[in-house]
Amino acid sequence: MLLFFGLVMAVVVLQRLIELLVAMRNARYIRLKGGYEVGASHYKYIVLLQLLFFLSLIFEVLGKGSSMVLPSWWAVPFSLFLIAQGLRYWCIRSLGKRWNTRIFILPGEAPIKRGPYRFLRHPNYMVVSLEVLLLPLTFSAVATALTFSLLNAWLLLRIRIPLEEASVYDGHSES
Repeated sequence: MLLFFGLVMAVVVLQRLIELLVAMRNARYIRLKGGYEVGASHYKYIVLLQLLFFLSLIFEVLGKGSSMVLPSWWAVPFSLFLIAQGLRYWCIRSLGKRWNTRIFILPGEAPIKRGPYRFLRHPNYMVVSLEVLLLPLTFSAVATALTFSLLNAWLLLRIRIPLEEASVYDGHSES
């Protein structure tokens, strides 16, 4: 199990690092088009939450020591996690150069209504919520799954989504 866990963690961390590079490239594009960021003051908490999530997951799984085995039902949350990855990339592709880990406003542009955004207002946030729950459950890290699902929900529902909604429906667009 340790090898599988290490491989999955390496892929997910690499995925996040690549996404940060894409987000930085997209931020430059949006700024060149006259866009600007809103809510920058809370972004450090999102980064901190993600960092603490990964550290908690690693410590909880490795803390099991020699008793570390995959639960018999590991394939269910892991399969759902993989489906969420497909949805993640559908979101990124649908938003194109407007996708970002930050909230950017591009004045005069309407919100994207293609891809999963035809069905949900914030599908990418749903993906993040699923990941924070499902990845730890794959490895029986129940404390990490519950703790960070609650923290993530609080951050999204109390800060991130209201800020994005206020910006979008103040005559701006979402990214």
